[in-house]
Amino acid sequence: MKKILHSMTIALDALRINKLRSALTMLGIIIGVAAVIAMVAVGSGAEERIRLQIASIGSNVIVVLSGSLTSSGIRMGTGNAQTLTEDDARAIMRECDGVALATPAVRGGVQVVYGNSNWGTQILGATPDYLPIRDIDVQEGQPFTTADVESAAEVALLGKTVVDNLFYGEDPVGRVIRIKTVAFTVIGTLVPKGQSPTGQDQDDVILMPISTAKKRVIGVSQANYAAVGSIMVQAKEGRTQDAQDQMTGLLRQRHHLQPNEDDDFTIRNMEEVFRAQENSARVMSILLAAIASVSLIVGGIGIMNIMLVSVTERTREIGLRQAVGAKTTDILTQFLAEAVTLSLAGGAAGVAVGVAASILISYLAGWETLLSITAILAAFLFSGIVGVFFGYYPARKAAYMDPIEALRYE
Repeated sequence: MKKILHSMTIALDALRINKLRSALTMLGIIIGVAAVIAMVAVGSGAEERIRLQIASIGSNVIVVLSGSLTSSGIRMGTGNAQTLTEDDARAIMRECDGVALATPAVRGGVQVVYGNSNWGTQILGATPDYLPIRDIDVQEGQPFTTADVESAAEVALLGKTVVDNLFYGEDPVGRVIRIKTVAFTVIGTLVPKGQSPTGQDQDDVILMPISTAKKRVIGVSQANYAAVGSIMVQAKEGRTQDAQDQMTGLLRQRHHLQPNEDDDFTIRNMEEVFRAQENSARVMSILLAAIASVSLIVGGIGIMNIMLVSVTERTREIGLRQAVGAKTTDILTQFLAEAVTLSLAGGAAGVAVGVAASILISYLAGWETLLSITAILAAFLFSGIVGVFFGYYPARKAAYMDPIEALRYE
């Protein structure tokens, strides 16, 4: 250990003699390490953002959408036919043991008015189970109840975006708003959820009992009163696929579909959709880190080049050391120590630059970055490995130099 530390001290002295050349040689390593750290930080930030967005949709959420009908050989798109009903939602809850909760839902666009303010938003009618399915909490006030659904009570829960654009700091709980021509009492506000993985503002919404939405806002005809646009389902933990299979079989049976007929509904596992986005972000992060690592290889080649020049310049010194008894391993260790010291010094500077670059990217570009201690350590250690790998050949060339030829070198 003492021998290695002594070699490192000699190496530092040798590097100080040519400060500018040493600094320029380290530049490739600095850029490489900084690029790896910054790119991994950007990629990790994207992964974390998607992870939080996935969490915001709720756990084990499955959406059943009204599907399509075929008429005279023409197939309508998903959602163009009201093929789901409230009874379907009750049957799913009753007969599918892989399902924890289920709620029918209807949605529509409305203009909401409070005093002199108005705002265009989405209303969503559902049962009280919608809140735990989507992992939505009430921030102030209270949620609507099953009794509110049964009585079609004119009550509403407001998302943060709606509150901000209607009340401007005023407490909305207990206030009366108008949706179309109907007066609704605000009974609560919702904890902000932010954007969904698809970029939709999840706080730009008004929740109300599904019966109220149908009768008072959307205006569903009596003949089509039971129809709903979608059914939100929460599967039991670890039974998402079971729940999907059970729902598919049940709905096909309830809709009297023959084996050769397509489903008239669509089942989407939202977590699977968004996990695919998360995997794409992870692959992109790895790709960015791999591209940035090329700079480290280029920096290593620069170290090899400078070390070969250094060996040539110090040929007589090498011959003199051999003549006074220096062993092959001593010279090998010295030159290898110089290459590793150069590389590690560049790695340390690269870590500082990479951390600063990550913070700067987050500040200037508005991208969320997440610094990884693992990435920082890996980049620093890899810079040392680059020094060993690219420094070995020049060191070996110096160690096995003919001492007589070295002393004769001019």
